[in-house]
Amino acid sequence: MKTHKKKKLGSFPYVSVVFSITLALFVIGLFGLLILHSNQLKDSIRDNITVQIYLDKFIKENDKIRINKLLNQKHYIARVGDQAQIEFVSKEEAAKAFIESTGEDFIDFLGDNPLRDAFTIKIDPSYQQLDSLRNIEKELEKVDSVFEVVYVQNLVQSINKNITKISLVLIGFTIILLVTIAVLINNTIKLALFSQRFLIRSMQLVGAKAWFIIFPFVKRSVLHGIVSGLIASGLLYALLQYANSVIEELKQLQSVKELLILAAFIILLGLIIGATSTYSAVRKYLKMSLDELY
Repeated sequence: MKTHKKKKLGSFPYVSVVFSITLALFVIGLFGLLILHSNQLKDSIRDNITVQIYLDKFIKENDKIRINKLLNQKHYIARVGDQAQIEFVSKEEAAKAFIESTGEDFIDFLGDNPLRDAFTIKIDPSYQQLDSLRNIEKELEKVDSVFEVVYVQNLVQSINKNITKISLVLIGFTIILLVTIAVLINNTIKLALFSQRFLIRSMQLVGAKAWFIIFPFVKRSVLHGIVSGLIASGLLYALLQYANSVIEELKQLQSVKELLILAAFIILLGLIIGATSTYSAVRKYLKMSLDELY
């Protein structure tokens, strides 16, 4: 009798279950990678939103220092640590860069350098809305020795609008995908447990308590979830390495910490869905009558 029961319990089709869960977790992992890369790309685009502050043509050195100190005190300027993201570009540097990019020496043609000294500042993401940028523009234009404040309004508006749309689409797809994956894994486990329903009833008839019957199945499902999550994470890592070898710039959008969190989430998701689905299915069979089992 014991040998027969062990054989039946051991016949649980774990290979197909692990394969199905791995496939489902791999798909959600792919979508997770898409979300992570999209967020990094979004942050990279936001980092490139800058404001140019052009100074008066014959500004004195003391006024440049004064304006630089003033800008360092502004809370809307992006910072890396305690360092404000401010860059000073002299008119000589601007002329040199223009000549190198176009190949035309306009100074010889005009006899003078018409460009101006300028500060380029990066704006903190929380102040990148169009209304905030307009207020920043008005404030800086009132500063003495500032000639003009320039930023590309259409670009800022387009970036904010598209980022909002993309975020909403990604959130919607994430919810749909999570529900679909949960249903898929749940049905796979229920189907696999279908062949064990009479074993469950036999254990119940000999006086085994509900948790004593449920525990071995839940324990095995937890193991299946962990194994499936590890395999899916390994496949995603291999795919990511291949993608990095093909597209070198892709590495700039990756964070090791975020990738590790994604791998942990995949393993945890497989574990939780596997355990809850198994618990639910076994409880269902425990409550069924013999006629319903047939």
